[in-house]
Amino acid sequence: MTHSISDPVTVEVDPREPFVHLPDSATRVVVRTEGRGRPSLLVVGPRVRATYHQGRPGVSCTQVRLAPGTVRPLLGVPAVELVGRVVPLGALPGRTARQLSYDLGRLEHEEAVARLADLLPDRLPAPADESRTALLRAAVTALSVRSDHIPGQVGDVARELAVSERQLRNLFSDGVGLSPKLYARIHRVRAVLAHATELRWADLAAATGYYDQSHMTSDFRTVMGVPPRSYFTGRLPAPGSCQAIDSR
Repeated sequence: MTHSISDPVTVEVDPREPFVHLPDSATRVVVRTEGRGRPSLLVVGPRVRATYHQGRPGVSCTQVRLAPGTVRPLLGVPAVELVGRVVPLGALPGRTARQLSYDLGRLEHEEAVARLADLLPDRLPAPADESRTALLRAAVTALSVRSDHIPGQVGDVARELAVSERQLRNLFSDGVGLSPKLYARIHRVRAVLAHATELRWADLAAATGYYDQSHMTSDFRTVMGVPPRSYFTGRLPAPGSCQAIDSR
């Protein structure tokens, strides 16, 4: 089995408009440039709730999402230690992380992005336990919303994979950073965000694995800070400042 990453995604921040950081179960390596300065190489951990910000001029970010199970071998820490954090890539203990930070630190933004996408797959060590990695990937797939699949309950998924719920929680804590239940909640809410214009609320709730529309609204409010109708009509929380970088 080989590790995988997503294609780089570039985010240009419009200084005139507020923007939202959506909840995200993935850990990401980010190349961030402000103005004409050198890019900063950051690691952004899983985000369990949406945050709202005011745009800043001249900021560009390109992010590469790490696949489940790749955080510890690449960065030297379990994924759970990065939840809600923004950390300089070179401050993490993983040898691969420090080498990537060194190799990319003097490049311009576009050069750093291209090199990151080129180098990262080759720098990821082979998984120490192929069966554990395969089990994590299967669990992630089972708890994700897809067009042809509504995720089951955590207990049902554990039984299908022939593991205990405790084993499943430990797998997710190390390889994703979140509990299976929280992972499923974030993924369902992101599915609601992606398909809100296509279906009526009650049909959308059923299509994304909720008991009913009330259940969907409750989860959405918890994760996004406002109920669905408020979010999609632009009645958003007041924007705040971006999260500070930490290196603890």
